[in-house]
Amino acid sequence: MHRRDFLFTSAKAGVAWSALPLLSSFKRTESYKLALIGSGWWGMNILRCALKHGGCKLVAISDVDTRQSDKAMQEINKLTSDRPRVYKDYRELLHKEKPEIVIVATPDHWHPLITIAAIEQGAHVYVEKPISHTILEGQAMVNAARKHGKIVQVGMHRRVSPHNMSGMDFLKSGKAGKIGMVRAFVHYPGGAGKPVPNEEAPKELDWNMWCGPAPLNPYNPAIHPKGFRNFLDYANGTLGDWGIHWMDQILWWTEEKHPRKIYSSAARHIKKDNTDAPDTQNVIFEFESFTATWEHRTYAGNEAEKTNIGCYYYGTEGTFHMGWLDGWTFYPSDKNKQPIHQAPQLDLPDQQNIAGLWANFMTCIEKRQTPVCDIEIGQRSTNMSLLGMLSHKVGRSIVWDGKQVVQDDEANKLLKRAYRGEWKYPV
Repeated sequence: MHRRDFLFTSAKAGVAWSALPLLSSFKRTESYKLALIGSGWWGMNILRCALKHGGCKLVAISDVDTRQSDKAMQEINKLTSDRPRVYKDYRELLHKEKPEIVIVATPDHWHPLITIAAIEQGAHVYVEKPISHTILEGQAMVNAARKHGKIVQVGMHRRVSPHNMSGMDFLKSGKAGKIGMVRAFVHYPGGAGKPVPNEEAPKELDWNMWCGPAPLNPYNPAIHPKGFRNFLDYANGTLGDWGIHWMDQILWWTEEKHPRKIYSSAARHIKKDNTDAPDTQNVIFEFESFTATWEHRTYAGNEAEKTNIGCYYYGTEGTFHMGWLDGWTFYPSDKNKQPIHQAPQLDLPDQQNIAGLWANFMTCIEKRQTPVCDIEIGQRSTNMSLLGMLSHKVGRSIVWDGKQVVQDDEANKLLKRAYRGEWKYPV
């Protein structure tokens, strides 16, 4: 297999937003006040990159589980001389600390309210994907960012990953020919599992606040920490978690903004545990000029399939695989031509490229430019995953015009959901 090097530019920050005021010639000399909301595994991955990059003073962290914030503070005290204050309620943090930059790394169902509150308080925001649990929450986040003129970067770090960038250059150059189909997939090993009994919430955890606007279910250790992604009250399963990265790869490649027709078949064929997300799912996304499919299963890992994650782009000149740990490979249709491969360049821990995405975020704050994964880009990619789940929930295909489901009142009701208690659904 031959290696070829493709020149590619670094992530383009874009043209300065006309909606945002331009900076004066004054160059900021003091550090930005930074806050972390959600101090678990992924939140700390982001914070490490932020502190290493520099230009920020960490003033506060917030977490509803003091076990997580205590562990985070042990590491923070080794990483920086900053001595941030610790809060359980993000609202108190925003009110007292007035941070200028906020990292939102909570479970999915909290992303919209915290992001919007931080924007309204005056902060730029780095929010993890998916940006929202329902579609209209994402639109409210875009509205808030535009209204208040704030930079919002979504944590889809593949937008700055070298092999993803060069792979997109390859695809957009036409070297794979005309592409008529894209197949996106994630397959993981696993089995049926078994139920875990509910428990009293640990004393260190404010479970009511953890649930927030979502239903207040009994505490179960399978949900928190880290297990929430397969509980549909708080996330959207594998499609809403892993799938958004690959939906984003599809939308990055095409000039089309959204699919026009979506059909999902999903089920729980294997799992016998507490989760309620599909363990098996297939989705067809019909665009104007191509068809995309998604498939996942959370069982039956095997050695027969050479890769378990990524996108295959099927073109008239060959098949292109955009992967993760294996980089990208183009397999020409002409058997006389050799495959072309580029290896990945990924950061540790967890094989990601957060550092590059954070650097782009900080540059865009300084220069008032559109970040490489602006909130509107994150919204479209999140929507594609949520539309697949919406089709699953109503049990039929849906037609999407970019704003609503066409002639389907039942489906349109699922573009939002009722919030619990004091929490108000954002507009």
